[in-house]
Amino acid sequence: MTAPTTRRKSASSPPAGGRPQPAHREPRAKLKGEARQPSESGPVDALPVQHPHAAGIDIGSRSHWVCVGFTTDPASRSIREFPAHTDGLKAIAAFLREHQIDTVALESTGIYWIPLYELLQAEGFEVLLVDPSYTHQLRGRPKTDRRDCQWIYRLHSVGLLAAAFRPDEMTCQLRAYLRQRANLVRAASRHVQHMQKALEQMNLKLTEVLSDVTGLTGQAIIRAILRGTRAPEKLAKHRDKQCKASEAEIAQALTGSYREEHLFELKLAHEAWRFTLGQIEQVDGQIAL
Repeated sequence: MTAPTTRRKSASSPPAGGRPQPAHREPRAKLKGEARQPSESGPVDALPVQHPHAAGIDIGSRSHWVCVGFTTDPASRSIREFPAHTDGLKAIAAFLREHQIDTVALESTGIYWIPLYELLQAEGFEVLLVDPSYTHQLRGRPKTDRRDCQWIYRLHSVGLLAAAFRPDEMTCQLRAYLRQRANLVRAASRHVQHMQKALEQMNLKLTEVLSDVTGLTGQAIIRAILRGTRAPEKLAKHRDKQCKASEAEIAQALTGSYREEHLFELKLAHEAWRFTLGQIEQVDGQIAL
């Protein structure tokens, strides 16, 4: 009989306690990404320059990175970081004029791009607002703010970036007013819900007999409650003649417990709703100008 052979454990065999930790994978992936970068970015470098006086800006909440020329020198003055406050934005405009820049590309990052976009346009620069999806990084390419502004510059200089739609000044103003109005309408709806909640907590079933507590009957009754009226029959007298519910039905719905904390909640919600309606009227006045 032949003696039993023993199998050698390969270097890649997992230990008895579980799978081996692939500690080598992360450095290897990083090396592969760095090796792939020159081959993938080569076609961009080979494209003819369409905008010789271009700049790329990476937008941030605290600072903006500006690139006016591609370089591998980390100490180069072609790439600079500027703070996002107003003095920093003015310094960006001066930096661009110093390098004779006439066209700028920047990403539409949140709302942080708006002040810089408006300032650069007022300074006479051609500004391209670019969707971030157009400037996706190459695979394996390290992503930093400094590299991002370089990448935006390189794409813009060879004409590979398309400007996102930006309406004229009057349309921008109208859109801002309409957006603010929509926010106020949503806020007013929340205040109405708070009024309904306060009524339900006092077991006042006003929402069950009225289709809208902000109508003539509902508001007259709520104002009377806030003035101190508690008798259901007296409150039902505020019924508008066009209301479908009868006085008896309204009086039955208004029999409840008028606890102080719920009355206070009703008061605040009603005041907030009235205040928001006043703000909506102000926005409507601005739109009508």
